[in-house]
Amino acid sequence: MIGWTLKQLGAALAGKDISSVELTQLHLDRIARLNPEINAFVTVDAEKSLAQAQAADARLAAGDAGPLTGIPIAQKDIFCAQGWRTTCGSRMLGNFVSPYDATVIAKFDAAGAVNLGKTNMDEFAMGSSNETSYFGPVKNPWDTQRVPGGSSGGSAAAVAALMAPAATGTDTGGSIRQPAALCNLSGLKPTYGVVSRWGMIAFASSLDQAGPMARTAEDCALMLNAMAGFDDKDSTSLERPTEDYCRDLAANAGEKPLSGLKIGLPKEFFGDGCDAGVMARVQDAIAEYRKLGAETVEVSLPNMQHGVAAYYVIAPAEASSNLSRYDGVRYGYRAPEYADLDDMYCKTRAQGFGAEVKRRILIGTYVLSHGYYDAYYLQAQRIRRLIAQDFVDAFKRCDVIMGPTSPCTAFGLGEKAADPVQMYLSDIYTIAVNLAGLPGMSIPCGFADGLPVGLQLIGDYFAEARLLNVAHRYQQATDWHLRTPAE
Repeated sequence: MIGWTLKQLGAALAGKDISSVELTQLHLDRIARLNPEINAFVTVDAEKSLAQAQAADARLAAGDAGPLTGIPIAQKDIFCAQGWRTTCGSRMLGNFVSPYDATVIAKFDAAGAVNLGKTNMDEFAMGSSNETSYFGPVKNPWDTQRVPGGSSGGSAAAVAALMAPAATGTDTGGSIRQPAALCNLSGLKPTYGVVSRWGMIAFASSLDQAGPMARTAEDCALMLNAMAGFDDKDSTSLERPTEDYCRDLAANAGEKPLSGLKIGLPKEFFGDGCDAGVMARVQDAIAEYRKLGAETVEVSLPNMQHGVAAYYVIAPAEASSNLSRYDGVRYGYRAPEYADLDDMYCKTRAQGFGAEVKRRILIGTYVLSHGYYDAYYLQAQRIRRLIAQDFVDAFKRCDVIMGPTSPCTAFGLGEKAADPVQMYLSDIYTIAVNLAGLPGMSIPCGFADGLPVGLQLIGDYFAEARLLNVAHRYQQATDWHLRTPAE
């Protein structure tokens, strides 16, 4: 049952074809075999996972099971999980054991899912390649000399290598969608505020959003049903009626299931800067959508060109504030030797943070400083508003926007590590979605030079159900999402 979808596994558990303990052990055995090479997991605790599986089996036997009961799911190491080490990929939290559950973790526990372990990630979610983790880089299962993308690269690699049926991720500038594209997965970044951020270690609070990563859009819908919902512990959580994100997936819509759907193609997504192989697969996918009955219209996002610059002012500014709490006094790492209090602060932060985190703290502190706030931070916020308005105007002409997720396939380990600007441009097609707070998704749409390519789908606010349905119809007509890397 390795490689089965969540829906298939749920049916197998309900039919007593396998127990949750057996299913969890199958995946733990695979992690033990593959993780030394892939490095997707930072923490695995078989005893805790099997105890949760036993509890899930009891629920299954009692007839008190939901769609995710008994299914093992990997959790990105940015979510606090009670009794589990929660590192956020940093030496600063290297030995931190959380005394409480993040809301996302609590919701999966309530659904009866099994926590399979904590996945590796770029330090404090800062990175596009999963090379900034204190615990070493994650390798792409499709080619272990290449990156899996970041910062949710550990989650992506775990699912792609079939070590986990699904995983959680977080997306601040594309950190679910870009690794999903590079590892041939489906990944959804919901509308900002749909999933609670409480207990999720903050990077850039106005941009961070949790979401699902799985092999199919249908599995993403099942996970989002468990993750979404109002949380009074998160002041940015949106109070809305509960939705069933699977509601449109089961309908039999015939040969033209997407008749009447208008797909917007931003001209800024289809210019220079994207690899030819990636663009060819994206165009093939759009042609397939036309066969499914959809129409395409050209739209424009004229301010998208300023998105990367605005993002790398706003995100570091928020990071510099959020990470000020790590001072060696309350919890986390403390330098072992220091002369006085000031020296302890300086040495703790110098030793506890990696180079990329320090770079962003310095940038953030600079753009928020007196004399530069108006020139940088305020200007970036104005650009953010213009980008959001571009999407409002575009959605007057279409239902869904499509384009490439990443301008390239998985690049080599260390290839862009010395050039931060080139690394930042990896997210050029995804960042605008976070600045606007919209939902976005990446789904597999083929291969270029043997490496996966992702198609990005962007929806209007709260259009997650539509996005998932549009992705699901494509996956019913193609099989790119079912392909797995050779071992």
